[in-house]
Amino acid sequence: MEKWESLLGLMQRARKLITGEELVTKAIQSKKAHAVILAADASENTTKKIIDKCVYHGIPYVRMSDRSTLGRAIGKHERVVIAITDQGFASSFLSLTNDRS
Repeated sequence: MEKWESLLGLMQRARKLITGEELVTKAIQSKKAHAVILAADASENTTKKIIDKCVYHGIPYVRMSDRSTLGRAIGKHERVVIAITDQGFASSFLSLTNDRS
């Protein structure tokens, strides 16, 4: 398991994640999301919708892994999109994922 996966699990236990396209979209619009994780295997429609919302509202996003890995990292079934609702966790996650080029 990679560091970012462990961090996602920790955020889930701390209840600092929102999952699901509709809830994440609302979190982006209300500025509750500090970062968004989008599965690399998300559909074109979902990808465009989420990225457009993130860009418009100035929320950083990361495309990575696949839906089953994201789901497994948070102890749930497959997840396509996840919002991080804590600024500290979001910063840690973004710096971790930027380091793994």
